[in-house]
Amino acid sequence: MEEMGELGHLFMTVFLSAVSGIVVIPAITDVTMEALCPGVDECSLAIYLSGFQQAVIGLGTVVMMPLIGNLSDRYGRKALLTFPLTLSIIPLVTLAYSRSTEFFYAYYILRTLTAMLSEGSTNCLALAYVADNISESKRTSAFGILAGVGSSAFVFGTLAARFLSTAMAFQVAAALSMAAAVYMRVFLKDKLSETEHTLTKPILKQIVSHDDDGEQSCVLTNKVAFKAFPSVGDLISLLRTSVTFSQAAIVTFFNSLAEGGLQAAIMYYLKARFQFSKNQYADLMLIMGLAGMVSQTVVLSVAWVDWVPYATAVFTAVVVLVTPCLRSIASKQVGSSEQGKAQGCLSGIGSIGSIIAPLLFTPLTAMFLSEKPPFDFPGFSILCIGFMTMIAFIQSLMITADHRQIPTHKIDCGDCVEASSCDHLR
Repeated sequence: MEEMGELGHLFMTVFLSAVSGIVVIPAITDVTMEALCPGVDECSLAIYLSGFQQAVIGLGTVVMMPLIGNLSDRYGRKALLTFPLTLSIIPLVTLAYSRSTEFFYAYYILRTLTAMLSEGSTNCLALAYVADNISESKRTSAFGILAGVGSSAFVFGTLAARFLSTAMAFQVAAALSMAAAVYMRVFLKDKLSETEHTLTKPILKQIVSHDDDGEQSCVLTNKVAFKAFPSVGDLISLLRTSVTFSQAAIVTFFNSLAEGGLQAAIMYYLKARFQFSKNQYADLMLIMGLAGMVSQTVVLSVAWVDWVPYATAVFTAVVVLVTPCLRSIASKQVGSSEQGKAQGCLSGIGSIGSIIAPLLFTPLTAMFLSEKPPFDFPGFSILCIGFMTMIAFIQSLMITADHRQIPTHKIDCGDCVEASSCDHLR
């Protein structure tokens, strides 16, 4: 409990940051449609612009996530958390001031640029911070609590959006984003773990050599840990570190592909088919959030077609379990000095899925929502997204425990590396 108590300030930071992003989601579709295609329910321009933005953001995060994770291993989580929390303020302030067409385009450009540099990094760094401060045996629970904080923020943010006007939603979001950055800088303490757990295996490669006196010592064979930016070869080496880690990466990719596709398609699909507005989006998200918090599914018998979106939202309950489970599995495959790199690698792989998803599902959604679709199946893109989720599920069933053989002989590390970095060889 004492370890968990140390994470309180991190949980508050994540909560404030998450609420600031979630409270504007129900309103952004209406703002986009009003700025680009006023007075209509189906707008291909809005769909394509949103898909393009999502792909570009994903491209940026593929590059930035491993870099930010690696830098956080060197300079601390708190220093790097300042970066995304500060950048997220800028686009929110823009729409908080005005939602005219000109300000929307300014928001679109600022949001694209800032998200390319910081999208997902708050969650990535939070996971690494948890791994720094929680022993291996308790990490799954800690990651689950962090996911629960995110679900609580999701519910609170959508509930607030339900009762706030569009203008007020962006003003509140900007204020909360500022509060998250200030709170983190004032209260969060940066503490890197000082122990290497016996199950872990650092990416920094070392070999055992014999000196002239026959004594054993460890020698560095790779300087990956001292590079600011991990190369593709470094990331491939990380994936080869463990079969379990590679399997978790595959699940992460297909899960992100499905989530990215849903993000690209669902809002505009509901707008075109059911004429959803801000309040109805908030209602739908609230159902999803509540279902996620209790992590259970309920089968609803519905007679009215307008309730179908709300009924299907309940089945997202178990989705909240995916991220903490995958991140916990990954954290146990690397050393405590490399948690940022490992979490950044998974985030980068997930971002690749986020790049591909809008390229696939944006034109598919626009095509089947148009006046002349190839065949009458408006939700065809959502069906394809379901197939991606099924692939991720099947792959997840193949993940097995990675049992390592840890050498039992004693190693004299000498002055070549810090003693803590050789603990896994003892």
